[in-house]
Amino acid sequence: MMDETAEVLWSADSEADTVKLAQWLALHAEPGTLITLDGDLGAGKTRFSQAFAAGLGVKGVVNSPTFTIIKEYESGRLPLYHMDVYRLSTPEADELGLDDYFYGEGVSLVEWASLIPELLPQERLEIRLTHLGGEQRSITLRGMGSRYSAWCRELAGMPEGGGKA
Repeated sequence: MMDETAEVLWSADSEADTVKLAQWLALHAEPGTLITLDGDLGAGKTRFSQAFAAGLGVKGVVNSPTFTIIKEYESGRLPLYHMDVYRLSTPEADELGLDDYFYGEGVSLVEWASLIPELLPQERLEIRLTHLGGEQRSITLRGMGSRYSAWCRELAGMPEGGGKA
């Protein structure tokens, strides 16, 4: 049972701040890591995903899997499973066998995950990006479970990015 949660607010004044956060998370990722990304269109989910993939050492172009639903990248330190569930209903998403990805040997990055909450493991890192104008973003990270909560507490202690618990 998951009983630990922590939340941190990360202020990104520039694209570089968003990239820094994504790459920090990529360095801490391990097999079975699940990160969910939510935010309005244009909030920066795909840019975050690109920076995260680069942090894992993924080679090549990383773009939104809007129409393919799941893109698998095997060239990094860990496999990356980049998903976009925006166009799926819960029953459709359930038929994809997402658990095989969530509990596999790679990292799952799920855009629009708030649309399928009942299909997600309890332990995960939820990220909500909010566009504040220009390159500025407010990024809320919510760690659910001990590993992800520890990440949030560590980020809250970092002066760069303006982490606030």
